[in-house]
Amino acid sequence: MIEKSQAAEAAPGSKLDVDAIVIGAGFAGLLAIYKLRQAGLTVQALEASDSIGGVWNWNRYPGARCDVESMQYSYSFSEELQQEWEWSERYATQPEILRYIEHVADRFDLNRHVQLNTRVVSATYQAHENAWQIQTQSGREITARFCIMATGCLSAARMPEFPGKEKFKGDILHTGHWPKSGYDFSGKHVAVIGTGSSGIQAIPMIAKTAKSLTVLQRTATYSVPARNRVLDATEKRAWKANYAQLREMARYAPSGTLYEFGERKAEETPPQEQTAEFEKRWAKGGPGFLRAFSDISSSPIANKAAGDFIRAKIAEVVQDPEKRRLLTPATTLPVGSKRICVDTGYFETFNRDNVDLIDIRNDPIKGIEENGLSTQNRKFDLDCIVFAIGFDVIVGSLMKIGIKGRDGRTLKEKWKNGPGTYLGLMVAGFPNLFLVTGPGSPSVLTNMMVSIEQHIEWITSCLQTMRQQGNNYIEPDEAAESKWMDDANSLAETMPFLRANSWYMASPESGSSPRRFMLYSGGVGTYREICDRVAEKNYPGFNICARHTVFDVATDLS
Repeated sequence: MIEKSQAAEAAPGSKLDVDAIVIGAGFAGLLAIYKLRQAGLTVQALEASDSIGGVWNWNRYPGARCDVESMQYSYSFSEELQQEWEWSERYATQPEILRYIEHVADRFDLNRHVQLNTRVVSATYQAHENAWQIQTQSGREITARFCIMATGCLSAARMPEFPGKEKFKGDILHTGHWPKSGYDFSGKHVAVIGTGSSGIQAIPMIAKTAKSLTVLQRTATYSVPARNRVLDATEKRAWKANYAQLREMARYAPSGTLYEFGERKAEETPPQEQTAEFEKRWAKGGPGFLRAFSDISSSPIANKAAGDFIRAKIAEVVQDPEKRRLLTPATTLPVGSKRICVDTGYFETFNRDNVDLIDIRNDPIKGIEENGLSTQNRKFDLDCIVFAIGFDVIVGSLMKIGIKGRDGRTLKEKWKNGPGTYLGLMVAGFPNLFLVTGPGSPSVLTNMMVSIEQHIEWITSCLQTMRQQGNNYIEPDEAAESKWMDDANSLAETMPFLRANSWYMASPESGSSPRRFMLYSGGVGTYREICDRVAEKNYPGFNICARHTVFDVATDLS
């Protein structure tokens, strides 16, 4: 699959000049290579792992699966690719998605532009050259006119520092950095900390073979059944026959995913009919449940109706009264204020005799010991601890790189009171640096494939326009950036997002300023139209010009 020359980082001290450097080789990074290369730019991608795939390379935990249907969670840039690839299930597993990514990289000859095992430690804008200088962990330097951060929203795994962790004699795993060789839980006493999406997927699988499983939960989570199934040939043919039309519809759908969108308002629907519609959605499975009525995200009454229905379903499934109580989300937590989870047998798992549930909000973890862990009130002997606590989302991977902009200011300093971008694409003070699905964009509120394609297409088109105009410098205005983020936060105030303590929120380091919503919640279609209008009007809000530099001709890597 991967050429040997790409399996390790180049020798320290060697230099390379390219038009564009891409950080990351997941879905976004690979598409960036394809599009930028098509546009005539020389490009090099750097990937910290020993394999391509991004989040689908790192997240190999048992039960790992996409929550967007397979026929929609894929690239749309090639009709031949769409027609030839065969998805096997409604919701693809991690191994199948990774096989798809590897197939795409092979089919379009993208691997030769990827350097693996290469961790970027710094990216510094050199004003005198109007270029970015990238330094890797081994000391290699790469110079590029443009820097595209395709580092991923869910790639910086968060590992808490519980006291005593280093003394534990058993195995410690993280769902976001799962061993490629897998892990055998047979006959072991296991604890899983965290009940977000990865925990909800992994817990049912671990419980099947573990001798005992203790789940440590802080907050009860809304989850709907996936109703996963094998895709039949007729269904796949129907998608493929209409892909062009369906893809175009998805590009302007609110979340970039095609659901059966309910047109009625729950507030205006009699209770019996409300329940019937929710039952239909529950039986079908998937996050389309939240599209049952048009006002679930805007009306507290409609939102509570959806939440009450899920709470009732949990009560039907979970037999033990205490576990049922702990697994039931609070009525004060709006549905959709956090990304809703999609599960296979999650709540049913807590009816197993070998599964226990601990509320660490009221019985917090004290620390980890040689043979297990202790909470305030209990002690657990364990062979394995699994952290399913997620990631430093959206900005975590960027913060791990020492990114220094035009005036020597670091991105971490710039964002100390919360991240700010213009259109979610660029940051004032950081010329020629593009972010893919970063803060200020629809990002993780959406089908990431649709958002990734929109970003890469916009960035590529922008660079082509600049080249045609003889320009090589682009940077957003501070005022445009500030207004964009203020507008995004104001928009979120009309929705349920601000009513939950979720990872959608950014907290300033000082703790003095209010927490702010990090994303654009106006929908993929509206966001796309805004970005397109900016491009059509010759990029208002951006400073674009030509700057004479010593860096004019890039080396051809082909």
